[in-house]
Parts: sequence; structure tokens; C-alpha cells
Amino acid sequence: MTNAMTNLSGKVAVVTGGSSGIGYATVELLLQAGAAVALCGRDTQRLDSAAATLRAAYPQARLLAQPCDVLDAEQVAGFADRVQAELGAASILVNNAGQGRVSTFADTTDEEWTEELQLKFFSIIRPTRAFLPQLQSQAGTGANAAIVCVNSLLALQPEPHMVATSAARAGVANLVRSLATEFAASGVRVNGILIGLVESGQWRRRFDARPADEQDLDWTQWSQRLARKKHIPLGRLGLPEEAARAILFLASPLSSYTTGSHIDISGGLSRHV
Repeated sequence: MTNAMTNLSGKVAVVTGGSSGIGYATVELLLQAGAAVALCGRDTQRLDSAAATLRAAYPQARLLAQPCDVLDAEQVAGFADRVQAELGAASILVNNAGQGRVSTFADTTDEEWTEELQLKFFSIIRPTRAFLPQLQSQAGTGANAAIVCVNSLLALQPEPHMVATSAARAGVANLVRSLATEFAASGVRVNGILIGLVESGQWRRRFDARPADEQDLDWTQWSQRLARKKHIPLGRLGLPEEAARAILFLASPLSSYTTGSHIDISGGLSRHV
């Protein structure tokens, strides 16, 4: 029964920020579940490399990769048109874009506030606006229509050294709830995940720039030390595929009676019941 409920054959899924990290892991799981997948990203070279790897691993898959800045309404609209023309109407949209900004209130400029809020909100607003007609058309045929937004535990547990990102993430949680209520009547579910510390290029870069007294640590030792410092009960950073599994659940009929919610993927870091 579980396999049948995660069989997405005949479905079209869209993943923004799909060329690396959680987005890439999500694309892989969606392909494994039988979906046709369209992914986009801003870095053309990284996108092409990801697409080549995916096509080699899944030669029978229907895959579309297109450079796209999700903050550019015209580019997003063009991406949506191409998805419908080449793959068919999307029934799954995974909004996954943006990384954290490390800054306090004292050192965050007005321009940085504007940039952060725009990224976190419009990376969801613009793809959702562009793909909503497709999602609604699929919901009407009895297909599973779902939007999944990748959010952060910062939405519930703000950090003073990430003040702008924390504030924006809280707003995204509210946005997910609002969209879920509005779209329910047209059969489109909207949910999100709250990630804690998950392995990513950003953390790898911090590892590469580690101070002299940590140079003797390899990645596993360094990341485990970081997890202890951050008081993560499971004692390690999460893996992109662990977040991707939660996304697949929320995108599939397994969660057909779930909307307006978030799944915690933080290794126990959350202090909320």
C-alpha cells in the first residue's frame, strides 16, 4: 500500500533550486517515484551538471532543466509555460530557494533587509502564482495537487545572529497557512518543512574556512562537534535526503488530508511541542 501511495507515475513535479542540496535530493526521490520532473536554478553550469547526472542515473525519466531566477516574474512565467508544453500540467510544486543570512539587527542594512524579505517571500509567491492554474487544473481531475515549501526552524526559534532570516522565515510559515486556507477550495494542498542544520554547500564552505585549531578535524568530526555545540539531540547534521523524504510525503497522496502544516526536520533541535 505504501508503494502505491507514493507512485507518482503520470504526475508532473516542479522543484525550484533543484540543482543541489535538498532540492536535488527531492528531484531524485520524485524521479524514483515515477514523476516527470522539471527543475530550475540560477547557476547554469551547476544546473547542467545536475541534469546530466540525473539523466545518466534515470535514463527513462522525463526530465526538464531550465535556468530560472525565481525572483524574476517573466523568467518564472516562461518556465511554467515550458513545463506545461513539454511535460504537461504540474500537480506538484516544491518551493526550495534561498539560504540563511548571518547578521544581527545592528549590522543589517535596509538594503539587506529588503533583499532577504524579497528572497524568502517572492521565491514562493512568484512560482506559486505561475504554476497555480496548472495545479488547480490537476486537482480538478482527482490528481494529487500539492505545494511544498522548504522553510526553517528559525520560523519558530529565531536566532539573534540571523535576525533578518528568522523574521522572514516566520512570515513564510504564516504564508503557508494562509495559502493552504485559500487554495483548499480548489483542491490544492499547501504544506512546508522546518529544517534545522542540514548538510549543504553553505556548511561545507564554513568547514573549508574553519579556524586553525580545527584544521585537524575531518568533515564528520567537525560537523559532529558543531551538532554538540548547537545541542542537537541526534548528535549530527541532517542529510538532504532526510528532508527530501518529508517533502515527498507532503507531495504525495500519503498526506492527502494534510494542509497548512509543517513537518519538523531538525534532529530534535526544536523546543516546541
